[in-house]
Amino acid sequence: MRVNVTASLDDFRDIRFFHRGHHSETIETRHWLGLRKSKHEVTVYDDVVLFVAAKPAAEITSRGERKLLARRKVRPGSVLIKYFRNISGTDLNGLFPNVRVVMSPFDALAIGLPAVAGAIPILLNLASTVTVLFLVIGFYLGIVAAVEHDELKRGFAAMSGLAALIGFVTRQWLRYQRQSLKYQKELTDNVYYRNINNNAGIFDYLIASAEDQECKEAFLAYYFLTSGTTTQPELERRIESWLRQAFAVDVDFNIGEALAKLERFGLIERSGERLAVPSPDETLGRLHRVWRDFFAEKAASPIIAGGAA
Repeated sequence: MRVNVTASLDDFRDIRFFHRGHHSETIETRHWLGLRKSKHEVTVYDDVVLFVAAKPAAEITSRGERKLLARRKVRPGSVLIKYFRNISGTDLNGLFPNVRVVMSPFDALAIGLPAVAGAIPILLNLASTVTVLFLVIGFYLGIVAAVEHDELKRGFAAMSGLAALIGFVTRQWLRYQRQSLKYQKELTDNVYYRNINNNAGIFDYLIASAEDQECKEAFLAYYFLTSGTTTQPELERRIESWLRQAFAVDVDFNIGEALAKLERFGLIERSGERLAVPSPDETLGRLHRVWRDFFAEKAASPIIAGGAA
């Protein structure tokens, strides 16, 4: 991210990050309004899970903190779980629920210096007429008996200067808010498009992902056995070599579990140490029978049969 952020760790009882897989990326950053560019090598985590434990109610003594948790719909003592993908190691603090944007020194000067330069002339003009302004206000409130015509004119001029000051302060404040919202949007976009799942949905996602990996193991073992008989060590080397060439990853493939899945469905044919699998048509027929028998067995179960009745 190109914004500076901060997050207080004291707002939570505990925080934990878990990651799976990482790679390096080269990013380009711009400085001095894009006139200067620099490249940096950063570590990017493929999958990141964040656990945030809120403080229990007994440890929350601040009334403002209680209101903040209520506004965010966070129950004291609860645990928030979020799952992200492709997060740079330098952006982990941007994932906290209480993260906020901090103005950089350059932005503070860009907003502050024009504000000071524009406010000084207005304040100097206002300072010379502020006493007259109080006299005019007192006259309209009935505190002062009379005001001279010149003083009245100067008082209205002071009121115009005061209105100009208020308008100037409002303009600078809106400028600050606009810049803050711009950075907040960049922070939100960075998190929004990388957020995969939240809370209980993460467990469903991880279980489904694990099931996918289990199926992929069996598919790989079956596919490489369709080319002919081979031994278990040779099959493992061929699969690992293919994964290295196709995806540029070194994987310690668990060939034992992959073959156990195929054997459970009766798809492994052994001849000593040599392994083979039936043809795809025969394999589909066997799997169809396994699928049919699975539902027949469930239908015969007294619990399911009674529930259906």
